[in-house]
Amino acid sequence: MAGASGGGNSGHRENIAAGIGLMILGMFIFSVNDALGKWLAATYTVAQILLFRSAAAAVVLVPVLRTSGLKQAMWMPRPWLETLRVGLATAETICFYAAVSVLPLADAVTYYLAGPIYVTLIAALFLGERVGWRRWTAVLVGFGGVILALQPTTGIFGWHALIAFAGSVIYALLMIVTRMLRGTSATVMAAWQIWTGLLFGVATAWWHWTPIASSFDILLLGLLGVVALGAIVCVNRSLAYAPASVVVPYQYTMIVWAIVFGYVFFGDVPDLLTLLGAAIIVGAGLFIYFRERKVRGEMSKDIVPGP
Repeated sequence: MAGASGGGNSGHRENIAAGIGLMILGMFIFSVNDALGKWLAATYTVAQILLFRSAAAAVVLVPVLRTSGLKQAMWMPRPWLETLRVGLATAETICFYAAVSVLPLADAVTYYLAGPIYVTLIAALFLGERVGWRRWTAVLVGFGGVILALQPTTGIFGWHALIAFAGSVIYALLMIVTRMLRGTSATVMAAWQIWTGLLFGVATAWWHWTPIASSFDILLLGLLGVVALGAIVCVNRSLAYAPASVVVPYQYTMIVWAIVFGYVFFGDVPDLLTLLGAAIIVGAGLFIYFRERKVRGEMSKDIVPGP
C-alpha cells in the first residue's frame, strides 16, 4: 500500500474503517449541498453561489483558524501542489453547478459517480496503490449500476452533460492530489479551498448579477457554504486515513441520496431500474471494502516478526 511505502507522513497511521465512514458521511453532506445548490441555481448564477457559500464558510472557519494561530494555519508545506488542488476544486464546483442547473439531480450526480474509475487508474499508476482484479471488477460493476440507474436517453445529452462529465474527471484528479497532500492539515486544505472560491466569486459575480429575492435566500446561500465546509473536511480526512482507491468508490452512495432528494424536493420519481442500479452501486462499494479488509489480513500474515 502507498501509505506503507514511504514518502508520506510517517507519524500517520492508516485507518480504513474511519476513512470509509468519513467518505460516506461526506457524500451524504455533499448530497444535501447538491440539492440545495440545484434549488438555488435555478435563480442565481454559479459565481453568486460560490461567492455567498464561500463567504459563509469563511465566517465559520476563521475563528477555528485563529485558535491554532492564523499564520500557522495558513501555511502550505507544498504550495504548488496545494495551488493545483484548490484550482481543481473550484473548477469542479463550477462544472457541477453549471450542469445541475439544467440536468435532473440524479442524472448530474450519476456522471460524477464515474470518477472512481479514473481515480483507481491514476492511483495505481502514479501513487503505487495496489488494486487487484477483484476490486477493478467491482468498480466496473458499480459503473454498470450507474448506467442502469441513469437509463440514458437522447434528451439528457448535450453541453450540460459534457460539462458534468468534465467535472467528474476534474473531481477524480482533485481526489488524487488531495491524497498526495495527506500530511497537510485538513483545516488548511479546507481554508484554501474556501479562499479560492471566494476570490472567484468576488471577481466574477458582478458580471451577471441576479438581485437577491429575499433574506431567506441569503440564509440558504450562506447555509450552502456551511454544509459544503463540513463535507470538505470529511472527504479530506477520509483521504488522509485510507488510500484513494479504497474510499473514493464510496462516493457511489451519492446516487441513493440524489434519488431521495430528487423525489422529496423536485418531484422526480425513480423507477425500478433506477433503484436496482443504485443497489448495484452500493453493493459494489461494500464489496470493495470487504475485499480490502481481506487483502490487508492476508498481507499481515506475510509480516515476519523480528527476533
